[in-house]
Amino acid sequence: MASSYKMNDPEGIYFCSFATVNWVDIFTRRYYKDILVDNLRVCQQKKGLRLFAWVIMSNHVHLIAGVNKGNLAGLLRDYKSYTSKLLYEAIKTEPESRREWMLPMFEKAGRYNPNNKHFQIWQQDNQPKVLLPYYDTFTKQKLNYIHQNPVEAGWVDLPEEYTYSSARSYCGIQGLLEVELLR
Repeated sequence: MASSYKMNDPEGIYFCSFATVNWVDIFTRRYYKDILVDNLRVCQQKKGLRLFAWVIMSNHVHLIAGVNKGNLAGLLRDYKSYTSKLLYEAIKTEPESRREWMLPMFEKAGRYNPNNKHFQIWQQDNQPKVLLPYYDTFTKQKLNYIHQNPVEAGWVDLPEEYTYSSARSYCGIQGLLEVELLR
């Protein structure tokens, strides 16, 4: 099904969310989260990704992002495609007690989606919402939402305690990824 969400402004900054098929909790293992972080870093360094905020939860990712050139929709499509391959291989080869449960679920999802050949890890949509170029109420709300996600999940008491988030950067602590602070 086609999404009603579109990234029409190539210079826009967007709040994006993408989740695993069936909301499978893949990212409970550090190894899988590191695959996502490493590839976000590559997108920043080589593909012009501008990252303003991010968080990796157990089964979804939130970003506030834009691009220097090109289009964010294409960059995210490629990111999700590439990380899907890496995650699928990691699930097959790394120590994983949930392998026999996860792989068939991803393979079944891939069979029912004509955009995939063998498996599908990410849901198709990114649910982008354009943010205004200045720091407005909606942008503040989305930034707070991203950073509060691990707190709401009960994983940490303070947003900056969660390693896989940009909250640290907003508190003046070195994070895993460089971000452009929204102020």
